[in-house]
Amino acid sequence: MTVDRALTQQAASRIPPGVARALSVVEESAESSKLWCGAAAAMAWRGGWRGRRAAAAGMAAMTVAQLASNGLCKQLVDRPRPPAEWIPHDEVADRPDSSSFPSGHTAAAVAFTAAVAPTWPAAGALCAVPTALVAVERVQSGAHYPSDVAAGAAIGLAGAWLTRHAVALFLRHWP
Repeated sequence: MTVDRALTQQAASRIPPGVARALSVVEESAESSKLWCGAAAAMAWRGGWRGRRAAAAGMAAMTVAQLASNGLCKQLVDRPRPPAEWIPHDEVADRPDSSSFPSGHTAAAVAFTAAVAPTWPAAGALCAVPTALVAVERVQSGAHYPSDVAAGAAIGLAGAWLTRHAVALFLRHWP
């Protein structure tokens, strides 16, 4: 908890206001998965077979990660958000009331990106940029502790892995 506190306070106080505004714009576009749905639509429209496959993988992984993070983990772990007094700016007033653990935004972003990358590495690399920005913003804004973001990232990676291997796992264990 001491590391979480120190990193949260540093992120909230040391990121310049202009950068913080840019982070907020990216986070706002990722709200309700708009950014990832838009990226999937663009991939499916312009990427041919590979784009459609990458988009489908990204959307499936994102759905699994959101169900795990928001539908399960947030219901099981009732962790309060970082204290408002740790955050020296007004973004702290605009955060959800739900459990802080894990970061659903990060889980969705990492799942989408990690699922897209094996099929279309260039698109995965492009998606990695807003994914990283979303993760940083969640701490900088005071919405999450760094450990919430790390857990969200782990859930996202697991969601991407599971969706990539689900058919093989199912067939291997089919009676």
